Amino acid sequence: MRIGLSFLCRDSGSGPPGCHTPMSNHAMNQASELEVGAVQSQFERDGYLVLEKYFAHEQIDDAAAAMRELLMERPNEVVVDSLRTGRRLFWAQADRREYRNYEFNDLYLLSEELRELALDPELASTLETLLGEPAVLFNSVNFQRGSAQHPHIDSLYLTPRTPHALAGAWIAFEDVHPDAGPLFYYPGSHRIPLYRFNDGSHHATREEEADWFDYIDVQIRLRGLKQRRLLARKGDVFLWHADLVHGSAAVRDAGRTRASMVCHYFGESDCRERELDLAPLHGGSWMRRQQLPVRPEPAAFGPGFPFPEESYLRRHPDVRDGVEARLFPSGEYHYRNFGYGEGRGV
Repeated sequence: MRIGLSFLCRDSGSGPPGCHTPMSNHAMNQASELEVGAVQSQFERDGYLVLEKYFAHEQIDDAAAAMRELLMERPNEVVVDSLRTGRRLFWAQADRREYRNYEFNDLYLLSEELRELALDPELASTLETLLGEPAVLFNSVNFQRGSAQHPHIDSLYLTPRTPHALAGAWIAFEDVHPDAGPLFYYPGSHRIPLYRFNDGSHHATREEEADWFDYIDVQIRLRGLKQRRLLARKGDVFLWHADLVHGSAAVRDAGRTRASMVCHYFGESDCRERELDLAPLHGGSWMRRQQLPVRPEPAAFGPGFPFPEESYLRRHPDVRDGVEARLFPSGEYHYRNFGYGEGRGV
């Protein structure tokens, strides 16, 4: 795998000597191999990489514009989580929109521009180097403000089949102010042995989640690990290991934004084993799947917010079978009379 020299030269002079002057193909290949080794070593040692000035401002502006367009033109399809209440809903249902206190889930499924950003060719190549196989984009979250998220590791909740076959990317859409709730992380914390829950897995359960927090706090103290904060600039990218302890600091100035995009990637082999629907892009892939399920009250649907009939039937094949067998006149009828009470999502 090769990490493009153009990317390496963007990182404030951290590229190989002479990278600003023409190089022979042989010299470029040698320098590239050296950089791949250095990148792998740093990631294995520290659990993260900071790619400064990776994206041009124009690329970030185009991605931000694509997001705004989605919110304006397809609010019935955009799924959000409220940072204030934790409630999941469609953007068309959200109140106090001007405050942007929401996580915008999986916009990559709706936007080619955001997929292009998340699987930029050189970024996809770097992720393949870190994972040891092609990367599959399976999740994205866009933020307008800091999330104030507690310390955690991604593999607690997005647990890969193969240990460590997961990586994250945080892309800065603007310069981050210290009072805007910057990202924080603990270098080297990915080497802490994974906590084993009572079911024998490393996947968090709600009942035992507090035990994990106690465990990780003790482990960080025993190892003397120090917290760092990322005061990123627009276009910077932060890549991290599945087991790196990280989170988001408290927002000290509610008037400040911290626009960003977070992406998660599985290794390709895990996805192939599960026979997931993958769409190739720039040496990696993105996972084609439905949006996260939302459970609006039936009364929420009407002329301005039509029921997503086809999406509901795709999500619940048994309901489709019932409609085709004329047991129900439609998926909407089923949701209003049965599905909502059964806890089904649309």
